Amino acid sequence: MSDPDAGDEGEETADDAVLDELFATIESRKAELPDDSYTASLFAHEKGENAVLEKIGEESTETILAAKDDDLDELTYESADLVYHLLVLLSMKGLDLDDLRDELRERF
Repeated sequence: MSDPDAGDEGEETADDAVLDELFATIESRKAELPDDSYTASLFAHEKGENAVLEKIGEESTETILAAKDDDLDELTYESADLVYHLLVLLSMKGLDLDDLRDELRERF
């Protein structure tokens, strides 16, 4: 894991950009709605928002259980699922990573 305090504040490595790349893919799937995309199916489905909210609840529970069991591999896996579905929800609501970053900066 890299030191978050090392280097220039505005400098972003390729690894750091993974969330931006993921969010860009989510936005692309929302715009294009390819038939073979799970992400697109969440946007195209009539109950897409409810499906995403249910997934966030499910992934939150699975993340909590993995943490309680000290299963670090499962905790990492479930956390990734949780973050993905949260990003889909942000996109559905017209928010993006900059909105999230701004809120985190205000709190910091």
